[in-house]
Amino acid sequence: MRAVIFGCDSVELSAEEQAFFREVQPWGFILFKRNCESPEQVRRLTTEMRALLGRADAPILIDQEGGRVQRLRGDHWRSRPAPASFGALNRQDPAMAREMAYTNARLMAKDLADIGINVDCTPVVDVPIEGAHDIIGDRAFGRDPWLVASLGQAVIDGMLDGGVLPVIKHIPGHGRARADSHMELPVVDTPRDELERSDFAPFRALAQSPFAMTAHVVYTAIDPTAPATTSKRVIDEIVRGFMGYDGCLLTDDLTMRALKGSLTDRVKASLAAGCDIILHCMRNMDEMREVAAATPILSGKALERAQRALKALKPAKPLAVAEAQTRLDAALGVA
Repeated sequence: MRAVIFGCDSVELSAEEQAFFREVQPWGFILFKRNCESPEQVRRLTTEMRALLGRADAPILIDQEGGRVQRLRGDHWRSRPAPASFGALNRQDPAMAREMAYTNARLMAKDLADIGINVDCTPVVDVPIEGAHDIIGDRAFGRDPWLVASLGQAVIDGMLDGGVLPVIKHIPGHGRARADSHMELPVVDTPRDELERSDFAPFRALAQSPFAMTAHVVYTAIDPTAPATTSKRVIDEIVRGFMGYDGCLLTDDLTMRALKGSLTDRVKASLAAGCDIILHCMRNMDEMREVAAATPILSGKALERAQRALKALKPAKPLAVAEAQTRLDAALGVA
């Protein structure tokens, strides 16, 4: 079992992909809109993926946040509200906001669990500031770190009660970045004490989350030479230290332009910094072969963390879906 998560090209695996995945044995997979045509098709795909690995609990991830970022779309899946909707509701009724964030997470988890997806890369617990790049924007609950932590916890609870594992992102915080890390490397010059009070606070409050995903962001107050994903200082001092996070640490996609060097370099730097699992989202077979060749078998502390995270997966609690959806729609003013 290799310490990597791979994407795939389409709605079914090609013969080349099947042979590759069977040979390299990735720890798990991640799905995108390109892979999701209908519930029946996705269920077939996730079943085939696990059969190739011979592991019934193999993690299959997706980014289903609601709002701008939801891979399940179209006639078969209901559109889910953006996280900022719950921040807006919080201004009127904080208890209702937490309840509805939980309810929405339960409903999203049911959508996912029904088709064999057991890990959702949500909640986003970044804290955006005025003037930051809109790559986070309404993907965040709001600008108050304690509000973000409170609603983030509600989503975590809803996902876990729905039989899906959550991933907090983007640790230690992407909200202050003035660039999109998909396209270039953001550099944050904010003093460490301010970062600890604001950006880092929700991650510290949610340190019991089974998974966290890194930010490809430089924090000059901690390490001016490398983004968090490849910075041993950031991971040791902030993620594992100040935040007390001892869960399974996933990289964000290593093909993003914020990172430099070959994919081999990126894999080695991320693992040396202290990340547990590599994430490669593209469908390029040459890239996947390079990443697989550079990625070791999952072992040691990283294996322990990955196994502990998967043990947090429990059967979904009963949910009256229609009633829950009606309550959510009423709370958010959806006609």
